[in-house]
Amino acid sequence: MKEMKKYSQNKIIRRNTKKIKVGSVEVGGDAKISVQSMTNTLTTDINATIEQIDDLVSEGADIVRVSCPDQESTKSLKEIINNVSVPIVADIHFHYKRAIEAAEAGAACLRINPGNIGAKKIIEVIDSAKQNKICIRIGVNAGSIDEKILKKYSQPCADALVESAIANIRLLEDNNFDEFKISVKASDIFTTIEAYQKLAKLCDYPFHVGLTEAGTYLSGSIKSSISIGNLLSQGIGDTIRVSLTADPVEEIKIGHEILKSLNLGSRGIKIISCPSCARQAFPVIDTVRELEKRLSHIKESITLSIIGCVVNGPGEALSSDIGVTGGGKGNNMIYLSGVADHKIKNNEIVDHVVNLVEKKIKSIHD
Repeated sequence: MKEMKKYSQNKIIRRNTKKIKVGSVEVGGDAKISVQSMTNTLTTDINATIEQIDDLVSEGADIVRVSCPDQESTKSLKEIINNVSVPIVADIHFHYKRAIEAAEAGAACLRINPGNIGAKKIIEVIDSAKQNKICIRIGVNAGSIDEKILKKYSQPCADALVESAIANIRLLEDNNFDEFKISVKASDIFTTIEAYQKLAKLCDYPFHVGLTEAGTYLSGSIKSSISIGNLLSQGIGDTIRVSLTADPVEEIKIGHEILKSLNLGSRGIKIISCPSCARQAFPVIDTVRELEKRLSHIKESITLSIIGCVVNGPGEALSSDIGVTGGGKGNNMIYLSGVADHKIKNNEIVDHVVNLVEKKIKSIHD
């Protein structure tokens, strides 16, 4: 079993891994856990792809993957890369030439399944990665396991994913290449978690963690949060993607929320709020919804507690930058850095909290 590293982030001790670079972004080792997504535009539509990448970056994407299914796509890749500010991973599935073209176009990383390309051609891909000084992601999915391995296990399972990953690792290592990260994804939560747990005991390469084909926005977010959150809480995972049948921007939002919930990330507003009940002194649900909307552009780490009554409000405010606790006759208490500061009426809460947040941000940058 590999030694657990000594880097500790709020009691989560992350797995000890090699550190690689995806363009300017470090992955593994003591680097922060990065959040990524994938474009769903046609790569040949250069303007649409650049626009979507810019939207993802604005939401906090550290890395973006772009599909390169044909030569026309890899031809478009160079112009796309030259017009965005984030490292681009070229998604390659079957044809080794697409990988070589993508590397030459300036991709920061090649996402490949070596088993789909073949042992002989993969050597050319590795050589191209070496020449262009870029990394590789070994992407093993339950839906595309090597036929021999699948036959051995009868069905996709954690052991099949791990065996495939190890075979691919050896293939790259045998060709003197170790600048890579690995993923072993399934659409089943338990299979995914088990596969990553087992692989973590067998190697020290960084992991790209996610649940593949998780589904729609609601169900996919829940399933991804369970699987990714479970692994991250064990210290397993160096870069994450939440795969949703939805706007890719939502994947970035959910990814950052997962990290914030585990105190592994701190981008944007973190709102602690009650579910509301008959004790609420102001409309909690509407207030929180409006605050989320008006503060969605904030990138700085600020914690708000929005609690409808005095049962839990003062306690939650202790660990918040700004807190609101519902009080009698519309006299709600505002807490600043955990200390009761002043009272405010119901209809003033949203505007007042927004102003306090903006003032807090200004003080951070002054």
